Amino acid sequence: MRTKFLMMLCAGSLLVEGCGSTHELTAAGQSVRFTDEQPGSDCRLLGELTGTQSNWLSGQNGENSAMRGAANDLKNRAAAMGGNVIYGATSPVSKKETYLASFVPLDSKIQGQVYTCP
Repeated sequence: MRTKFLMMLCAGSLLVEGCGSTHELTAAGQSVRFTDEQPGSDCRLLGELTGTQSNWLSGQNGENSAMRGAANDLKNRAAAMGGNVIYGATSPVSKKETYLASFVPLDSKIQGQVYTCP
């Protein structure tokens, strides 16, 4: 009985921690930049990515903190695929937004095109 309780307590702690983590920039992610100007012909398009930040139990203090977490996630993902520039970053609108999510967003997203530039 005591073993089951301890296992459930550990599993619950891991669940809360997993739902509550924020995205920190990696060393590679720090070298990625956002731009509103179309990258030049010397840049190569690698693809489009979406960064997300779960707001559920994350302790985010407002929309700006959540969007910063999503932007960090996007920069980390872009760096992992070899990119150093993100163009046209936007926050997509969910087509399946629930009634609850319209008042309390469950996650924040930001997407953009990833380029590698010299």
